[in-house]
Amino acid sequence: MKQVLIVDDDTTLRTALTRYLEKRGFSVQNVSSGLEAITMFEKDPPDLVVSDVMMPEMDGFEFCRRLRATRLGQLVPFIFLSSRGEVDARVYGHSLGADDYLIKPFEPKELLAKIEAQLERSRRIHAEIVRLIQQSKPEGKPAQTPTTNTPKSLPLTPAEEKVFWEVVQGYTNKQIGDRLFISPRTVQTHLSNILNKLELENRSQLVRFAFERGYKPPLEQATP
Repeated sequence: MKQVLIVDDDTTLRTALTRYLEKRGFSVQNVSSGLEAITMFEKDPPDLVVSDVMMPEMDGFEFCRRLRATRLGQLVPFIFLSSRGEVDARVYGHSLGADDYLIKPFEPKELLAKIEAQLERSRRIHAEIVRLIQQSKPEGKPAQTPTTNTPKSLPLTPAEEKVFWEVVQGYTNKQIGDRLFISPRTVQTHLSNILNKLELENRSQLVRFAFERGYKPPLEQATP
């Protein structure tokens, strides 16, 4: 179940979108300002963000800018909802890192289509990264450590190593939590520790790190 964060100060719209998306199989969080959204994102990162532009405390533009400046918020799909339909506003939103921009009023089914498209695009990007890394290994060359079948041990705790392999396989924090029977917040804590220990910036770098150094999941290593 993919998790969507809705950020909008219009309580009626926020509630309607939450119900609409939940009926279509999404897990939905919702808050009324960018400031609340930053706190929510740090606590439990979603798979996609839908945000209004004009809001109190912190508007959507500033929220997007701050989110994209963080390690965890660099790659999450981001869609703006706004009554500001002028070209300059849309261009500015995209320049801050938004992936799409939907002008109010809109049909919920159009937003749903954009959400599904962005999530599918995110999935394809991850799959392509894995494919390219695998193909980048020169044919006929032995593993990076020809005298041994296993690379250098990961400097991770057992719990962190489990999360490491789940991330490499492309699972979201919510999915990892469900698979390992821990909370998404605990997953995020482990992931932050992993990135710090390996001196990496984000999930994509983590995937590349694993494949370039010849690391294999425990089950794969156990296969004759």
